[in-house]
Amino acid sequence: MASSKKLSDRRTQRTRLKIRKRVGDRPRLSVFRSGKHIYAQVINDVEGKTVAAASTLDKDTRDAVKNGSCVDAASEIGRLVAKRALAQGVKEVVFDRGGYRYHGRVKALAEAAREGGLAF
Repeated sequence: MASSKKLSDRRTQRTRLKIRKRVGDRPRLSVFRSGKHIYAQVINDVEGKTVAAASTLDKDTRDAVKNGSCVDAASEIGRLVAKRALAQGVKEVVFDRGGYRYHGRVKALAEAAREGGLAF
């Protein structure tokens, strides 16, 4: 039987493969969720560079958010990464949930990024 890490990696790779097939040159909004924090990056895969990033470990959000593993923190990160991406000129992205279910913190981050001005 496969370990949970291998199964997680398989889900992540399956999601990324579908994204690369579907999207052309749009950057992707990638989400990583740990037990204590949440991270988001807008990545340009054509150039292999990170355009914008935000996490609950940033100095700006550490003071604003008491707990990094709650839905409120995820929505704050979504707004922040959208603001930083728009400042770099990125308006359209594709959402890479990284194998996580579209539920809870991942959903809150995505909805806040949409409210912040990103289109996906």
